[in-house]
Amino acid sequence: MPDLKPCIVQDARTGEVLTLAYMDEEAERRTRETGEVWFWSRSRRELWHKGETSGNVMRLHALRYDCDEDALLALVEPAGPACHTGERTCFYRAVATDTSTGPSSDTSVDTSAEQSAGGLTEAADPRPVIARVDEIVAKRFQERPAGSYTTYLFEKGIDKILKKVGEEATETVIAAKNESNDELRSEAADLLFHLLVLFRARGLPLADVWAELDRRFGAKPREGATAPPPSRSSDGT
Repeated sequence: MPDLKPCIVQDARTGEVLTLAYMDEEAERRTRETGEVWFWSRSRRELWHKGETSGNVMRLHALRYDCDEDALLALVEPAGPACHTGERTCFYRAVATDTSTGPSSDTSVDTSAEQSAGGLTEAADPRPVIARVDEIVAKRFQERPAGSYTTYLFEKGIDKILKKVGEEATETVIAAKNESNDELRSEAADLLFHLLVLFRARGLPLADVWAELDRRFGAKPREGATAPPPSRSSDGT
């Protein structure tokens, strides 16, 4: 048996944990070189290119060690479900808990039924809410169901979408001038939604926006680094 390291696989776009598998040195090397995730299968005792037969490959965004370099984190863009059952993530079974007595011993719950029944609970879909909304916007863009406000925006085109983004941005600014945060919360949510529609209409993946934020603000500050001086106008002020 080769020396194995556990590898947590996380969706780079949504932050959702997809699966836990194992890598040996060769699987790690092939993952880095091919840009797609490889594992060591403990049951078959062989290297395993994720998605080789199913097509559900995982394109690598980043590979990270933990502090002791004995575990890995793979940030990926999955081409399909991560789980062999067809579920999006292997962690789709919630553990029922009784808050009066602590965690139950063997009361796991299959939450896929909850998802198909309609309401998505936090246990059923733990992705950040903005990723879930973006998924809905993407479906509206593809399917264009009648009677949908999002469909209406896409059908009207980019100028209508830009008009709504401008209106919601203005309303957010106005709401921020008020004492209560209730209106600001509501208007900010409207603005974020219309931005997601705009991104989809322009073909800008939400992941690219996250990557730009990470590029600007994700790096650890350098030791002794200081903020640059403010820029001056031509008259010296």
